[in-house]
Amino acid sequence: MDDEKPVLEHVTDTMSSAVEATKEAAKTAVKKVKKAVKKTAKKMMPKKAKKAKKAAKKSSAKKSAKKSVKKAVKKAAKKKKKKAKKSKR
Repeated sequence: MDDEKPVLEHVTDTMSSAVEATKEAAKTAVKKVKKAVKKTAKKMMPKKAKKAKKAAKKSSAKKSAKKSVKKAVKKAAKKKKKKAKKSKR
């Protein structure tokens, strides 16, 4: 401790250096956490995306199958109507 500097100045210096050190530590901790989150997100997202794609494909396949069945039924009904009209003539 320098005798030339007053005690208050020493205290403020040590406090400011402590604050800066904690700031730096907090910054590095935040960076590390962000990095870890990104890594886990990269690992998790492809799986979720694949599952979502598969679910979408399944649902779209089901929908298209249902639509094709409905269309086939409608076409068959139209053909029957046409045949019935022709036979009446």
